[in-house]
Amino acid sequence: MTVDQPSRTAPTRIAVWQTPGAPGDVEENLAELSRAAQRASEGGAELLLTPEMFVTGYNIGSLLPELTDLPLTERVGDVARRHHIAIAAGLPLRSEAGITNSVVILDRDGRTVSRYDKTHLFGDLDRAMFVPGDRPSEVIDFLGLTIGALICYDVEFPETVRDLALRGADLILVPTAQMAPYAFIAERTIPSRAWESQVYVAYANHVGSESDLTYVGRSSVTAPDGEILAMGGDASELLFADVDSRRVAASRRDNPYLSDRRPELYD
Repeated sequence: MTVDQPSRTAPTRIAVWQTPGAPGDVEENLAELSRAAQRASEGGAELLLTPEMFVTGYNIGSLLPELTDLPLTERVGDVARRHHIAIAAGLPLRSEAGITNSVVILDRDGRTVSRYDKTHLFGDLDRAMFVPGDRPSEVIDFLGLTIGALICYDVEFPETVRDLALRGADLILVPTAQMAPYAFIAERTIPSRAWESQVYVAYANHVGSESDLTYVGRSSVTAPDGEILAMGGDASELLFADVDSRRVAASRRDNPYLSDRRPELYD
């Protein structure tokens, strides 16, 4: 799918927003998103990525159905349009089967260009709140890049990242709600996913606490050659990184995992 794809030779700057948010308070989260979008735009970013379920909060219990029925995507679109920046936002959406844990990608005019519903639900909490998505992420040509999306637990399966890389993704956007004691996922697994499939991975996490969950932060952007371009700590921060499809091509030439695969042996 090709959307808003101007020809370019310069890298695309992205921003990753790490924050505790305000669980259950959509208005405060949208106000915070607006402030982050303004900062990201002023910093030269063309795309802002939020944590998983940022717009409503993740572990919000009985508030989930009520908040899902609000016009969440349209409100995020208002922020994108106001600050002239694309946004990939984590939020709940409805499907025929129930409520999904989703990420929507909106262009700088506030139009939805892609939606992905989390396919791998983690633990009793995820399964109590959401139904799983039943389709893989689409790969879109957007902002001079080829982009796919995963959510939290999805990226911990190497097959999901490899699938997107084989379909041409330069960048995988990953909203997450990674909690203790799984900091090692953020520190070691995410860079490994980028390296083994030669793809950029942008990983946006919460910090602080939400009900009985304590989030580990450590949001990051990792390059396709394994270099960590930006990594957060355990406080709110806005990370910036430059993403260049030419670096993806060079990495795949120098580290040819994708072309050296022998799928007839293990598919």
